[in-house]
Amino acid sequence: MRHAFLASILVITAGISKADDIDRLLAANRKAMGADTWSGKETLDSQFSYAGQGLTGTMSSVIDLQRCAFVDRYHIGPSSGATGFDGQKAWEKETSGIATEQAGGDVRQLAVNEAYRGCNLWWHGDRAGARIQNNGRKTEGRKTFDVLTVTPRDGKPFDAWFDTVTHRLARTVEIQSIQVITTSYADYTDVDGVPIAHTIVVDDGSGAANRQTMTLTTARFEPTRSAAYYALPITAMNDYALTGDKGETTVPFQLVNNHIYVDASVNGSKPMTFIVDTGGHDILTPATAQVLGVHAQGSQTAGGAGNDVSQSGLAKVDSISVGGATLNHQVVTVLKFSNAAEGIDEQGMIGYEFLARFVTRIDYGKKQITFIDKKHFNPATAGTPVRFRFYHQFPEVLGTYDGIPDRFGIDTGARTALSLNRAFAEKHRLRDREPSGAEALTGWGVGGPSRGFVFHGKDLELDGFTIPAPLAEFSLDKGGAGGMEAFPSNVGGGVLKRFVVTFDYDHQLMYLKPIPGPIEDLDTFDRSGMWVNDNGKGFEIVDVGPGTPAAAAGLRAGDIVTEVNGEPIQSIKLYDFRKMLRNQSPGTKVQLRFLRKNAVNQVQLTLRDLI
Repeated sequence: MRHAFLASILVITAGISKADDIDRLLAANRKAMGADTWSGKETLDSQFSYAGQGLTGTMSSVIDLQRCAFVDRYHIGPSSGATGFDGQKAWEKETSGIATEQAGGDVRQLAVNEAYRGCNLWWHGDRAGARIQNNGRKTEGRKTFDVLTVTPRDGKPFDAWFDTVTHRLARTVEIQSIQVITTSYADYTDVDGVPIAHTIVVDDGSGAANRQTMTLTTARFEPTRSAAYYALPITAMNDYALTGDKGETTVPFQLVNNHIYVDASVNGSKPMTFIVDTGGHDILTPATAQVLGVHAQGSQTAGGAGNDVSQSGLAKVDSISVGGATLNHQVVTVLKFSNAAEGIDEQGMIGYEFLARFVTRIDYGKKQITFIDKKHFNPATAGTPVRFRFYHQFPEVLGTYDGIPDRFGIDTGARTALSLNRAFAEKHRLRDREPSGAEALTGWGVGGPSRGFVFHGKDLELDGFTIPAPLAEFSLDKGGAGGMEAFPSNVGGGVLKRFVVTFDYDHQLMYLKPIPGPIEDLDTFDRSGMWVNDNGKGFEIVDVGPGTPAAAAGLRAGDIVTEVNGEPIQSIKLYDFRKMLRNQSPGTKVQLRFLRKNAVNQVQLTLRDLI
């Protein structure tokens, strides 16, 4: 099973020595696992109890040992769902109940890996087409392990650690999305003459509280089940509603930092400020959950933009409403946002669960969002259709940057225009191709600050639709969404605000309709060379780039701006201050009063182009 709610670990080893050759090692494993007894068995049905990350529940795994198809299901805390692989296609049924084929990111590769291990395909004479590398012998504590790096055909590399005494699989180490997952297998006991691991532990490296333990409760071999059992489930949802007889509801939104903010109500509450994010889920902040009396369960590792990880919980709510659109009886994530970075009190998020139940139209020109009943949607005037596929619940489009093929996540929750993945940038040597640009702190997400190299980009093409030369950056993060190869490059609000954007999740289509006339604050970039957050006392400078106007003015990280051009910051919004630093002409002089170690200072900042 590859289930890890959200987890990561980097294994540190020592004492590497030459191991047996691959054939002898796998032959020893084959013998230790009773391969002859496996022969002819058709289906393995395993049931587990689950404990970890503050939650308990049950999990199951059913695998067809001949076709190497599987279905994994979980009921953990307030959530339930499933993942599956029919031998060709991977799919997920997420917590709110919608099932989607998973062709984006590394989901299908990971499903191939799971099927490969579950069917013990490394026992085949040709290793079922996998590439296998011997990484020698490693010692950890008093145990030694033979380590192979296995790359199944159509899968991705993972390390398999075999106990040198028992020759059974002791652990796997595998990159899953933006995390490195270690799964340990122990307490093998016979089931119908076949050794089965009774204890499976997933460790994300963040401590014992976040380890997830699956304990086998029953396992049995069964006859073959029909192919339909492993296929993508058909889901019909009836947990949502639109008021009125128009078949749609339209609400205004505020566009801040290229983010979309709407008024939302939870459990009939007064309106609260929620961000609309195609890259996220329906979320409450801990403060919002407390005000609403909503109790969060568990503490799971959460990642996103930035190198760090955070913790999130799960909770149930009776309803979430935006205008006349309502979802009922939902499981939501409870996760802390960084309001300091946005300058706006984000109280929650409208994400996949909401967007998937309607056709959603975002008119950046009119600053309106419309939720449309799928039966009433007419695509004729929606614009140019752009196909996407799902990476978990994230829309991912195949396209090109400067003619180079790449994958692009469509992310209304990103302030940037085009953020190219670090692995993509390194592979194609973009730094060498872009001599004019600037390294800067460019965003702030769940994982904290995110850094990038910013420049005037080349053409972006999304499924045949071309956006000429948007502002671009490539990530300098070593972790998080921008730093891991499995995650796509990102198309954010800085690109999307050129259009009326319509999402039809059922048909995996995004429609783009250009907005006529000039677009405000388009493809602009900071001219100060500093990043500021709101710390309650003022605008705290958290980063100053070397050689930038802010550095030349003598500003430092830790300084707290209290006045801008004679106006106290209490009368200025953080996002308006940032906008001014982007849009004021080069040569503009900005008078800043700031605190440094409680001493009042004043400085003149002269803006200039950095890219």
